[in-house]
Amino acid sequence: MPAALASKLASQLSRALIGKPDVIRLLLTGLFARGHVLIEDLPGLGKTTLARALARAVGCDFKRVQFTPDLLPTDIIGTSVYRQQDGSFEFREGPIFTNILLADEINRATPRTQSALLEAMAELQISAEGTTRKLSRPFFVIATQNPIEHAGTYPLPESQLDRFMLKFEVGYPRAEDEKRILFEHADSDTLQSVERVLSREDVLVVQEAVKKVRVDPGIADYILEIIGETRAHPKLLSGVSPRGSVALFRAAQAWAMIEGREYVVPDDVKAVAVPVLSHRLIERASFDRRGGRSGQEIVRKILDKVAVNA
Repeated sequence: MPAALASKLASQLSRALIGKPDVIRLLLTGLFARGHVLIEDLPGLGKTTLARALARAVGCDFKRVQFTPDLLPTDIIGTSVYRQQDGSFEFREGPIFTNILLADEINRATPRTQSALLEAMAELQISAEGTTRKLSRPFFVIATQNPIEHAGTYPLPESQLDRFMLKFEVGYPRAEDEKRILFEHADSDTLQSVERVLSREDVLVVQEAVKKVRVDPGIADYILEIIGETRAHPKLLSGVSPRGSVALFRAAQAWAMIEGREYVVPDDVKAVAVPVLSHRLIERASFDRRGGRSGQEIVRKILDKVAVNA
């Protein structure tokens, strides 16, 4: 059962990221809904650990790219290398040719380098030196970033932000969870306790199962009414695009599957609406125009306003 596979995976990830079941569930929602996730938070809260734990638990190829101001697009995609033996050029694949890509501190690189991920995230392929190369499935980008107000960071372009299905935070652990972390880290590396419980093929099976989770027309109408409210909101310069509508639809399907259901209910939509929609809002007058606290609050108020008729 796909839900059982998701539960086994969540259990393993909880060994590495202690006391954050909702964060783990959002990460799995992005993976199983065939999307990508952006995790924004302060350093040291477990963003990188969570990504490494996921790769370990699903047995997929994993690559990590540390984004820096001098990183070039070819450092991600790859480049051709001249072969002296026969005078030919050989394409050397970059780290993007993997199943799970950790783009660590993505907002420390320039927008030009950030955009190198665009085609790969949207179309599962890259174009380099006149040739289109397909990426393997699954292909899942986990990007992390420090808050924009930190020195030496570049806000992600709107087109790049829109490619992320979900954007969320990890947050500080509760006192009792942090006490566990102290003792478990003192004893051993928590990643070592994470076991492989799924295969690459299992992930693909669950992704296909998510597509079949039933969404009644009334639920679709509920989703569209929420989207419509973002487009008519007086504080917003623009609302959520059709890409965002599809992301909310697919994320709700994945959340329902993780919950063990074969159909979506309104609470599934509510559970994923803020991380799916808030970073897609452009406010009329704000220094925090994309995905900040005010965007999250706008989505929450819309959820309170829109009646559930499904």
